[in-house]
Amino acid sequence: MTRTLEWKVDLVLSEEDGTTRARAMLETGSGRLTGRGTARCSPADADIPKIGDELAAARAMRDLSGQLMRVADRDLEAMGAAPPAQPSVPDTGWSPAAG
Repeated sequence: MTRTLEWKVDLVLSEEDGTTRARAMLETGSGRLTGRGTARCSPADADIPKIGDELAAARAMRDLSGQLMRVADRDLEAMGAAPPAQPSVPDTGWSPAAG
C-alpha cells in the first residue's frame, strides 16, 4: 500500500518581559495536538530574542513530539505491541520559564 499524508505544524511565538512562549499545533486530520515551550533570559545574559525564540520553539516541538509518541505508544499497546523505553533528554541553554 502506498499513501502520502501531509501534516502541518503551526508555530506561534510571543515574547514579554524576557520570557518567550511558543505554541506548536499539529493537525493530523484525525486529531489535534498542541505542544508548549518557554524560555526565559537570565538577568546575567545578553537579551538576544532570536535565542529565546529558538529555545521556546524547540521546547514546544519537543513537547509536541512527546505527545505524538505517547499517542503512538497507546495505539501500539492497543494492537498488542509494547513500546520501547525512552531515555530522557535534559534541557540546555536558557532556563525554562516558571509557570
